[in-house]
Amino acid sequence: MERLRHYFSLRILPLSGSIVLLALVGYLIVAWGDLYAILIAPFFLLAFLVAVGLHDILQTKRAVLRNYPISGHARYIMEEIRPKIRQYFFEGEKDGRPFPRDKRSLAYQRAKGQLDKRPFGTEYDVYVPRYEWISHSLVPTHIENHDFRVRIGGPDCTKPYDASVLNISAMSFGSLSANAIRSLNKGAKAGGFAHDTGEGGISPYHRENGGDIIWEIGSGYFGCRTPDGAFSAERFAENAAADQVKMIEIKISQGAKPGHGGVLPAAKITEEVSAIRGIPMGRDCISPSSHPAFSTPLELMAFIRQLRELSDGKPVGFKLCVGHAHEFLAIVKAMLQTGITPDFIVIDGKEGGTGAAPSEFIDHIGMPLREGLTFVHYALIGANLRDRIRLGASGMIISAFDIARVMALGADWCNMARGFMFAVGCIQSQACHTDKCPVGVATQDPDRQRALVVADKSVRVAQFHGKTLEALAEVVAGAGLRHPSEFETYHFHKRVSYSQVTTFTNLYPPLAPGELLSGTNDSRYKIPWQVARADTFHASALHA
Repeated sequence: MERLRHYFSLRILPLSGSIVLLALVGYLIVAWGDLYAILIAPFFLLAFLVAVGLHDILQTKRAVLRNYPISGHARYIMEEIRPKIRQYFFEGEKDGRPFPRDKRSLAYQRAKGQLDKRPFGTEYDVYVPRYEWISHSLVPTHIENHDFRVRIGGPDCTKPYDASVLNISAMSFGSLSANAIRSLNKGAKAGGFAHDTGEGGISPYHRENGGDIIWEIGSGYFGCRTPDGAFSAERFAENAAADQVKMIEIKISQGAKPGHGGVLPAAKITEEVSAIRGIPMGRDCISPSSHPAFSTPLELMAFIRQLRELSDGKPVGFKLCVGHAHEFLAIVKAMLQTGITPDFIVIDGKEGGTGAAPSEFIDHIGMPLREGLTFVHYALIGANLRDRIRLGASGMIISAFDIARVMALGADWCNMARGFMFAVGCIQSQACHTDKCPVGVATQDPDRQRALVVADKSVRVAQFHGKTLEALAEVVAGAGLRHPSEFETYHFHKRVSYSQVTTFTNLYPPLAPGELLSGTNDSRYKIPWQVARADTFHASALHA
């Protein structure tokens, strides 16, 4: 019965019923070939419409149908198809949200190995505010190899990882389908880059093809939890020992819903997901908004050391969307006090996110990527810690220009989620949270996800990665550089008004090495540094 409702909702009953009725009438006319069939056809139609009308008047859930029986269904049908009509027939190249049509097309072309060049000049108005560009060189370089790498692993790490500068960002099994996970991981294996598991943990589909894994540990501790939801050191050590697991990432917060626990809607929790995560069926899986394993910056440092020891020296770091400046600076003070540093920090911009989240969190909570990344980068420089810690960046990154821009702001590598979703067939229908993804990417429905063929989509994942890095190499060479890590903020320009252009250095001002320790006069750093404490995330009172 549930499967029937899945394919035949009451919202389209009048339309589908009318089609069936007309087909029946047509059959009667052809089969009987006389006037009798034509005469009785209106009675069939009348009976059907009366039944629908009575249902509409008597039902209590939709006021429109009670006042406008039968005809009111047009409103709900249009509600369903209007976004699709706009997307497929009226959307311009620069239209569409979150990603405009031209960005989606770029991802599809690179994933399919098709021509990704365009004729006739840019469609941007280059003289309006917000337009951005890179300064090129009159003596471009020549780059033989676009397989740019960065070594991740601080002084306490015994098993550093040489990561690609572009990897798959955190997306969990449960949020994505089994075939999507298979395709992403098989593509990562073929292309030599890493696949972040998301907080849902390591599923059999992550292990199936042997691609490099970044194991994300969220506050639900999926894959390393006790029956009551606490952290299990034994289960963690068991899973972290796998050679496929290259790094451990503690998820403190994420871009789409910082300050809010992860959400996997009940509609997407199958018996398989329930067994893998260790969660009950029939209700939303909501991870705690904070970690039970630590509650202070000092305890976070101890947790990082514990995970590094339990994983036998693999790189351990954390991911966050920056919120209160004093909270991150409290973590910095805890690093200085304990001498323990993470091997990496991933900055997730509030513009990121593939999963379900409340509208207020998606739209208005959390710091955008560029501000958050710049702040963290300069804060670590100001505390003389930057050379011990690598920085990753994620959030609305899809092109080589996006990668180059965040690397100029301080990132050592980038993670991408929705770009790789496009590579496996996502059409931005934005039905991810309903379990009704039309292309089988973000669903647990076996009938829907069978449309996603792993052998084909995994090749597209690898091709999208390779073609994007080829484009990055061309951008780097055009700027006269050898590696994307050489990009600086002065290479990038932004028009802030019709008569003013600036570089990106105005987001957060640079700090000199050790300037936080010796004392800075910039209030954007000085005040939060003064109130930050290593023993608490709460701000202390300023004393006169």
